[in-house]
Amino acid sequence: MTTFHLINDGKAPHHLTLIRIDSGKTLADLEHELSMPAAPPTWVKEVGGPNAVGPGQADDATLDLTPGSYAMVCFVPIPGNVPHFAKGMIHAFTVTASPPGAAAAAPTPDETINLHDYAFDLSAPLTAGKHTIEVTNAGSQAHEVVLMKLAPGKTIQNVLDWMDKPAGPPPAEFLGGVAGMDPGFVNYFSVDLTPGNYGLVCFLSDAKDGKPHFAHGMMKTVTVM
Repeated sequence: MTTFHLINDGKAPHHLTLIRIDSGKTLADLEHELSMPAAPPTWVKEVGGPNAVGPGQADDATLDLTPGSYAMVCFVPIPGNVPHFAKGMIHAFTVTASPPGAAAAAPTPDETINLHDYAFDLSAPLTAGKHTIEVTNAGSQAHEVVLMKLAPGKTIQNVLDWMDKPAGPPPAEFLGGVAGMDPGFVNYFSVDLTPGNYGLVCFLSDAKDGKPHFAHGMMKTVTVM
């Protein structure tokens, strides 16, 4: 179990998607695949990571890493609709086995979110206060959960419109969540919620038609009391 703590010192939202690179492939192979419009090959495994936070914000994600070659990637495309990895926001690293008896235990969650094709299944309504949330991809393809607090009077659609053409202050505060992960993977993240309306969104492209999952209905508005 390893916790990644992402601190956004930039001027735009960023996340940290963790990708395991199997079959002896390299970062150069991954960069080549990311430049192609086709679906990722089987040797690319998305395993999660801390999701998007705005400038000056931070997020964490805890997951069980297996030894191997990995990359940290930011796919956020704003501003300019160019993914940040294309501007150099990609970094390779290696995971080695833990010494015997040194492995950490998984966090104890007080809330769970299951990701499906195409829905968010919460174990209970979200409430104000600090939470540790377990996120499991129970779908048939990669999914993510982007958590955002909506500004008063704003909707998820307002956020989508702003991301398409960023102008003025964002209509939501990005609070993290869990970045893209393939079916069966589990991540944990912590968040301190205040009363208000929140959005849960999956921005990943569909394996069948290439449309973002929110276009298939994978977005949810919840009210925290």
